[in-house]
Amino acid sequence: MQKYICVTCGTQFPAATAPPSRCPICEDERQYIGHNGQQWTTLDALRTTHKNSVRDHELNLTGIGTDPRFAIGQRALLVQTPEGNLLWDCITLLDDATIAQVQALGGIRAIAISHPHYYSCMIEWSQLFDAPIYLHEAEQAWVMRPDPRIEFWAGATKALWAGMTLIRGGGHFTGAQMLHWPAGVGGKGALLTGDIIQVVADRRWVSFMYSYPNLIPLSATKVQHIVEAVQPYAFDRIYGAWWDTIVAQDAKQAVTNSAARYIKMLDTL
Repeated sequence: MQKYICVTCGTQFPAATAPPSRCPICEDERQYIGHNGQQWTTLDALRTTHKNSVRDHELNLTGIGTDPRFAIGQRALLVQTPEGNLLWDCITLLDDATIAQVQALGGIRAIAISHPHYYSCMIEWSQLFDAPIYLHEAEQAWVMRPDPRIEFWAGATKALWAGMTLIRGGGHFTGAQMLHWPAGVGGKGALLTGDIIQVVADRRWVSFMYSYPNLIPLSATKVQHIVEAVQPYAFDRIYGAWWDTIVAQDAKQAVTNSAARYIKMLDTL
C-alpha cells in the first residue's frame, strides 16, 4: 500500500494499492490537470530526486522549500515563539534532514495552512511532530487524507498563542485563512497570506484572484471582504507563498491601494 501524491498539486492521498483515479483539487477550476494528464508519485520516490532548503527570512521566521521545484512550488514558513512554533502552510517533501533542522529550531507546536492547494503532506508533518492542524471548517471537503489531528475552526478569526491570529479572508477559497504575526518585523507586524493576498512582480503591490493558473478574477465584494478582514491588524510586511513574494514595508497601505486599483479596473473595463 502506498500513499500516492498528485504531481501537479502535491497533495497526498490515503494509502491504497493503486493510485486514485482522479485528484479533485486539480479537477477544480482553480487548479488544472497537467498537459500529460494525471500523474502520481510517492514520498519515498520524491526523497530520491528532491531535497529541502531551509533558510531564514528574518529573526524567528524560517522558510522551508523544495529543490528542484515540485508541484505548485510554495515554501512553508516556521514562525518561532517562546511558547512554541507554528508551521504556516506546508510542503510535500519531508525527509530526515528537514526533520533534524526543524527540531533544532524548536519543533512544531501546530500547523495552519492558508488553503487546499498547500495541504500537500500535512498529515505526515502533523504525525511526525505531534502537531494539530488548524483549518477553517469551510474547507473540509478539500481534505483528501482525513485525520483526527485536523481541527476545523469556525467564524472569522481564531486566536493562537503569542498574539498570533488566524484570519478568514475567503476569496480564493471560501475558508481561506491568513496569519497575523504581531512580533514580525521587529514588532511592526507581519501578515502571512499564502496567495489569498498575492504579492505581484512589482512588490509594492498585491492582487487577488479566484484562480491563478486560469486567470479567473475575484468580485469586488470578495476583494473588499479580504481588505476588511485584515484591517484591524497592524502589519508592515507581507510574506506570500514563495521565497521572493514579499512586500517588505508599508504592506498594509499596499493592500488598501491595490484593492482600490483592482476594484476600479473591474468597474471600468
